[in-house]
Amino acid sequence: MKQIFSFIALLLIVSCKSEPKLETITITSDEVKTAVTYLASDELNGRRAGSEGIEKAASYIESEFKSYGVKPYYETYRDHFKIDSLDAFNVIGFIEGTDAKLKDEVIILGAHYDHIGKGKTVDGDSLANGANDNAAGTVGVMAMARYFAKRKNNKRSIMFALFSAEEMGLLGSKHLAKRLKSENLNLYTMLNFEMIGVPFKDRDYEAFVTGYDLSNMADKINEYVGSNLIGASDVAKKYQLFKRSDNYPFYEEFGLPCQTISSCDLSNFDYYHHVDDEISQLDFDFMASLINKTIPAIEEMSNTETKDIKMYATEAQ
Repeated sequence: MKQIFSFIALLLIVSCKSEPKLETITITSDEVKTAVTYLASDELNGRRAGSEGIEKAASYIESEFKSYGVKPYYETYRDHFKIDSLDAFNVIGFIEGTDAKLKDEVIILGAHYDHIGKGKTVDGDSLANGANDNAAGTVGVMAMARYFAKRKNNKRSIMFALFSAEEMGLLGSKHLAKRLKSENLNLYTMLNFEMIGVPFKDRDYEAFVTGYDLSNMADKINEYVGSNLIGASDVAKKYQLFKRSDNYPFYEEFGLPCQTISSCDLSNFDYYHHVDDEISQLDFDFMASLINKTIPAIEEMSNTETKDIKMYATEAQ
């Protein structure tokens, strides 16, 4: 009997040793600041769709994806479309899931990387660098791509979609949503990130989800992370922000929970489409913290055996 117990103990020791220890990966404020600083720099000239500046932004995102080991979803990272005679492109990365069955289900994490180019001149400055709108959201998605590329533990596949021409009427996301629908993508859910560089000062949550009453998205995220991370914004509801960002074309095409996470509902940021939307206005400690707190929810979404995120209604509130 003593020999049997010794054998079992030996098996347990070997089993514990054989389990790979997952590396701790933390998104730092310096990391996000460096990336936002470049995307919101004067060199990129406001990142207007079709401009030389947005070409530089796309090349930067592609280079970062490649360095992380994130593969292109199509033959290249660029998903091309036309705006009249203008050439435009989304930038799409992809990490295939690890589960033989669940990898066919896809979670999309998105943000628009374009901005308006020029704005109303203030003190001789007409360049709209769009730090919060939406270099911040873009960098959030890039940081998550780096995390999952290193972790390699997502059973479902994850697509990282950076959209162009959002400022021209959600044109990039409309194009990609229609394309993926025509290609019969098995979409689970889509989470978009918009203006996540400034905190609220008077809320009992850290960010809100647009279309809060549409699905159980917020409840599930909070359940997954064990805190009141995501709430509802009456301001967002008033201004119908659910329909004003890149989540909406995916909701229209797929009829699934496709929503935007943001920490800015325009009540706590005075520089929307303003030339003073600069990196000096952002709180990078908060931004890094929000990304780090959101990642475990995405991780759980990618690994549940069933699709827990469900619709409540067909009309967004």
